[in-house]
Amino acid sequence: EVQLVESGGGLVQAGGSLRLSCAASGFTLDAYTIGWFRQAPGKEREGVSCISSSERSTYYADSVKGRFTISSDNAKNTVYLQMNSLKPEDTAVYYCAAERDGVVAPPVWDFMDYWGKGTLVTVSS
Repeated sequence: EVQLVESGGGLVQAGGSLRLSCAASGFTLDAYTIGWFRQAPGKEREGVSCISSSERSTYYADSVKGRFTISSDNAKNTVYLQMNSLKPEDTAVYYCAAERDGVVAPPVWDFMDYWGKGTLVTVSS
């Protein structure tokens, strides 16, 4: 069974850090571009970062550039999103998704092949 499972969300104070994990099963990440998305209450879903399958190129939305870092561990079939200097506006449900042979660009939810169920990040002021 193909699955993407996010973990690492939680409650953190502004200025703090969290590391989200996206663990894949049923397929290997090295053939996929992995994207992280987030959706805050009442707001549209936003593609915040992605990492390519083979070249390890990365993309970051302007809203997170310089604060978030995406990385992958093929041995663990897991992609990470390190989030530093968190702000209250980063509060959202964070999802990872996978697109086979996707390009590194703002990730598009509807182009993805697999999606996780999300993990909640809450940043208090």
